[in-house]
Amino acid sequence: MICFPNCKINLGLHIIGKRPDGYHDLESVFYPINIKDINEITPSDNFQFTVSGLPVKGSVDDNLCFKAYHLLKKDFPELPQVKMWLHKHIPMGAGLGGGSADGAFALKLLNDKFHLNISTNQLVSYASQLGSDCSFFILNKPCLASGRGEILKPIDLNLSDYSFVLVHPEIHIATSWAFSQIKSNVHSKHIKEIISQPIATWKDELKNDFEEPVLKKYPRLSIIKEKLYEAGALYVSMTGSGSSFYGMFTLKPLNIGFLTDNYHVTFL
Repeated sequence: MICFPNCKINLGLHIIGKRPDGYHDLESVFYPINIKDINEITPSDNFQFTVSGLPVKGSVDDNLCFKAYHLLKKDFPELPQVKMWLHKHIPMGAGLGGGSADGAFALKLLNDKFHLNISTNQLVSYASQLGSDCSFFILNKPCLASGRGEILKPIDLNLSDYSFVLVHPEIHIATSWAFSQIKSNVHSKHIKEIISQPIATWKDELKNDFEEPVLKKYPRLSIIKEKLYEAGALYVSMTGSGSSFYGMFTLKPLNIGFLTDNYHVTFL
């Protein structure tokens, strides 16, 4: 059985403050987009996990697909041994949540393949044990996220009338470093309120708190934002803790040659 984990972008990202447990409370809107990895499982005599495509750093034991299998195996000892193959296409360290998506989709894939009858609410709970934003990919619809990113409220938001340009500068931003750069911020409006306004207002009001420290460390990335606005974008933002930027357009832009010549660009 095979599935295609998609990634997400953040529409605004406010860091509210640091929690006693060391995590941060945040507010954001998670919005799914159509860039996908591939995950396949087949029965096997022993558990095997292989990765192809973009190189994945770290040990196999740290991969969220690996962890998803063993998380379910604890509660479902009858879960058969499998061969799991992950093909990486979503860039890592780019703010797109690809690793979280892989882990969440692995839970859903195992549930469907072996008829474990795990409810959506239970899958959300399992996903939250894998990572803060993994739960989003169980629902996989526009959501207002709060807490560590695991508290999700689906919202009515349809951006299908707009085209997106995603620019990945192939700079890996460590989430731990990004959070270490955040200072206490005061936000005059909640993201939920800003999102409900006309998109023309987002440019001045819908902010990602990680942008400032990332652009300070990598000032050349500001060119991406400038070029997307010059090409006619209604709204441009970095997603997650970086380093990818996206622009929203009413029509597919034609005059972004500088970006396509210098960065990895995806049209959605």
